[in-house]
Amino acid sequence: MRIAGIRLRNPVILAAGTCGHLDEMADVLDLPRVGAIVTKSITRLPREGNPTWRILECRGGMLNAIGLANPGLDSFVSHVAPRIAGVPCPVIGSVAGFSIDDYVQVAAAMDEIDALAGVELNVSCPNVHGGTEFGSDPAALSDLVAKVRPVLSRKPMIVKLSPIAAGLPTIVDIARAAITPAAAARSGGASPSGGPDGRPGADALSISNTIPAMAIDVESRRPRLANTTGGLSGPALHPVAVRLVHLVYTQVAKDAGIQVIGVGGVSTWRDAAEFILAGATAVQVGTALFADPRCPIRIAKGLKNWTLRQHVSSIEELAGSVSLA
Repeated sequence: MRIAGIRLRNPVILAAGTCGHLDEMADVLDLPRVGAIVTKSITRLPREGNPTWRILECRGGMLNAIGLANPGLDSFVSHVAPRIAGVPCPVIGSVAGFSIDDYVQVAAAMDEIDALAGVELNVSCPNVHGGTEFGSDPAALSDLVAKVRPVLSRKPMIVKLSPIAAGLPTIVDIARAAITPAAAARSGGASPSGGPDGRPGADALSISNTIPAMAIDVESRRPRLANTTGGLSGPALHPVAVRLVHLVYTQVAKDAGIQVIGVGGVSTWRDAAEFILAGATAVQVGTALFADPRCPIRIAKGLKNWTLRQHVSSIEELAGSVSLA
């Protein structure tokens, strides 16, 4: 099967930030049996991240406020990139930043790494010039994608959207901005160049990221996370993410011919199958890796058996096939 042109052995991908910088999971997980790995999100400059506590278990999942801790672009290119060719599954580089220039510089460097299969833009980062997340502002996201697309001439671009569950703009507005960026043209700049398949924007969408959340120690009356708030991930997020995948698939991605990757609370094959029926073609596993690093193999096996029981030849035939009648 393929996602954004990337050939995968199966539809189970290890999510960014949950499996190390590259192949650290190899000690406990047979990497040839997963679909792909997404690297830790890489920023232009090194980041130590937030102080402890920055990961907490909670009912139904996990809270994290890592703060994009990573070695920075130069270290990634020098020390991590040379090892990518030896990883026995496709590797997708995750890009993060706090300005468009940050994203452009990191994406351009990743485009030059031959062994890298693709790039995922983590747009759940606050724009230092606008004060809001790129992923919650259609105009800002459109501008970002329009500026990054030309430097990703060799790699497919996956855009990982924020989980906007209610209000305006909607997740569909955000997805449309990622697929068809128009901000460059509106501002008088050049229209965004297409990537390997000639698309002006995203080649695929990952939906979704963590939901802003908070926990309080009732004895000390202080926040349990040093950063006060963090992101909620895990099973509690899953039903929300399933709805978001369904909305984006039915209202924009299907007609645009854009594949969706379901992200959020996948710990069993049934969780993954829900995402497929809602409109995803593949899934990412993240929080579940902390509890059971080998679960991706069981999820992939369960999906394969489910596909056979559904009497179809591939998982792609089941994408978006939920019956609403």
